[in-house]
Amino acid sequence: MPRAGYEVVYYVSRVLGALLTAMSLAAGAAPAGDVVAPPAPALTLRQAVGQHVVFAYDGLRPPRGLRRRIARGEVAGVILFARNVRSSRQVRAAMRGLQAIRRPPGLRAPLIVMADQEGGPVRRIPGAPERAAADVRTVARARADGRVAARTLRGAGVNLDLAPVADVARPGAALERERRTYGRSEDRVSRLAVAFAGGLRDGGVLAAAKHFPGFGAATVNTDAAPARIGMPLATLRGVDERPFAHLVAAGVQAVMLGTAVYPALDALPAALSQRWIEGELRGRLGFGGVTISDDLATPAVARFGSPARRAVLAVRAGIDLPLVVSSYSAGARVADGLLDAARDGTLDADALHAAALRVLALREQLSPGG
Repeated sequence: MPRAGYEVVYYVSRVLGALLTAMSLAAGAAPAGDVVAPPAPALTLRQAVGQHVVFAYDGLRPPRGLRRRIARGEVAGVILFARNVRSSRQVRAAMRGLQAIRRPPGLRAPLIVMADQEGGPVRRIPGAPERAAADVRTVARARADGRVAARTLRGAGVNLDLAPVADVARPGAALERERRTYGRSEDRVSRLAVAFAGGLRDGGVLAAAKHFPGFGAATVNTDAAPARIGMPLATLRGVDERPFAHLVAAGVQAVMLGTAVYPALDALPAALSQRWIEGELRGRLGFGGVTISDDLATPAVARFGSPARRAVLAVRAGIDLPLVVSSYSAGARVADGLLDAARDGTLDADALHAAALRVLALREQLSPGG
């Protein structure tokens, strides 16, 4: 079948599905007392692919190409870095402009606007929390830091924080040197990470816990080099995954997977591993929210092909939002790669659509701005 034919078949199948759902509801098919969800939007294949792409860009003004994609309903959101920020007011105006772009029916939920606002040395938006995770000693302080982080982010139009860091540090850990972890005790990390996420929620910002299944034993940051964590599976589950289990139980709706390799379960990096994503995070921990990869344009995953190819591998393994954050054009190549993979069957179209609806459900809960 020609490539264009796949999009026609895909779109028609979604329209028919929505019509059947509406007919079922009109006939009163739902059991008494059940809460009936609204019919799922009938997405084109390009729109379904777009719900898996978060775009980065250079400079202070979002590019025209990004605005056009948003207008077509082919963007899940954007990610901000220091290169995009002159002031909170400037970022807020730019994000309000993006959120105001009219989108097709079913795709008008707020765009995801994400940034790393951990506190201390990792803050993309100027302002609080100035305290690093390593300096937090109490649940009350952690929750207060989450609240002030939310205030800072909301003031810049950001609605999802790539935090808290839920990694349990070991001696010599890269993240401990960077003062980004709450400590070496899984109980302590669990309490403080849950409190920070709760503070974000108090302030109207969603949390994305990171870096599952736990990056606290790595002596090098995967932004700089590949990392291999040789802990036994029992240790990974009993120590490193424990804060994530508590965060999932507390209702966190997004989890970032790291790009380190954990040979106790798989030879693939966690963000490319179905065993870690579907088996451990979703199966064992019961996580039903949105999965996000750490940056796939880093040396840690360079051996797996181009960034677009890595994004395809990540989505096939169960990642909802594969991040490639070097540039807008890199994000465009990711979108093209995912579209080609869906057309040729490398990615299952139904699974792609189901994951797109999961992203849209997250978007429905977001604030459109500060």
